Amino acid sequence: MILSILAQAAAMVGDPAGHVRFNDLGLHPDIFSIGFFTLRWYSLAYIAGIVVGWWYLLKLLDQPGAPMARRHADDLVFYATLGIILGGRIGYVIFYAPEMFLHPIRILRLWDGGMSFHGGVLGVTLGIILFARKNGLNWLRIHDYVACVVPFGLFFGRLANFVNGELWGKPTDAPWGIVFDRTVQAGMIEPARHPSQLYEAGLEGIALFAVLWFFFWRTKARYEPGKLVGIFLLGYGLARFTVEFFREPDAQFRGTLFGEWGFHMGQFLTLPMIAGGIFLIVTAAGRRHRVEPIAGSESVA
Repeated sequence: MILSILAQAAAMVGDPAGHVRFNDLGLHPDIFSIGFFTLRWYSLAYIAGIVVGWWYLLKLLDQPGAPMARRHADDLVFYATLGIILGGRIGYVIFYAPEMFLHPIRILRLWDGGMSFHGGVLGVTLGIILFARKNGLNWLRIHDYVACVVPFGLFFGRLANFVNGELWGKPTDAPWGIVFDRTVQAGMIEPARHPSQLYEAGLEGIALFAVLWFFFWRTKARYEPGKLVGIFLLGYGLARFTVEFFREPDAQFRGTLFGEWGFHMGQFLTLPMIAGGIFLIVTAAGRRHRVEPIAGSESVA
C-alpha cells in the first residue's frame, strides 16, 4: 500500500524519470520549534511507540493467564523505556561508532541521533529481567507479551527515519524510487533510491505485528514461555536481513571486510537473533506448564 501511493505520487512530482523527489514531499525532521525547544518526528515516534504499545499491552493483559496484573504495566513501561534508551545508545556506540568512547560527552548527546535496535533489544530484555525479579514474576512470559507490542515502535521509528531522509536504500529504477536530494554531492546527479525505511516499516511493523497478533489471539502460543519472543526474533531477523540488501552499506564499514563480503553490520547482528528465535520456538513446548494467572480468576492448562 505504501509503495503504491509512492508510485502514484511519482506521476505528479516533477522528476524527469518519473521518480518522487524527497524534497517535494514537504517533509522535515522538525515538527515545530518554540525558542530553544524543538519537537522532532523521531522523538514523537518514540513517544507514540511507547504509548500505543502500553495501550495494546493492557489489552493483552486482560486475557486469561496473563503473566502480570495491569498494575504492573506502568512500572514495566518505565523499565522498558530505560532499556530502550540506554541499550539503544550504548549498542549504537559499540556496534557502529566505537570512536565515541574517546569523546564520552558525545554519547550523551541523544538529540544528535544514533540508536541501535539490537542494543535496544538487549536493554529491554535486561529491564524485563530486573522488573520480573523485583516482583517475583516469570520474565520470559512477560517478554512474550512485550514482544507483541514492539512492532508499533518499529513502525513509527521507520516512518521517522523516512521523514528524516536517512538510512536510504541503494539506487533503483523502480517507479517508487525516491530521490533523496540531501545526498547530492557537488558535480554529481543523485539517483533514485529504494525507500528502504518504508520496506522496514511494512515488514518489521505491519507484517510482524500481524504474525504476532495471529499467534497470540488464535493459538495457545502465549502459554508456551518464550514462543512469542522466538517468533518475534525470527520474524524481525529475517525481515531486517532481507531489507539490508536494499539499503546503502554503513558508511563506516565501506572498504572493510564487511563491505568486501557484501553484508552489512545489521545483517551480522540479526544472525544471533534468528538462531535464538528458532531455539526458543523449538523448545517452547517443553516449557509449557499450568498457568495460574496473576490477575483474574481463570486458570489455563
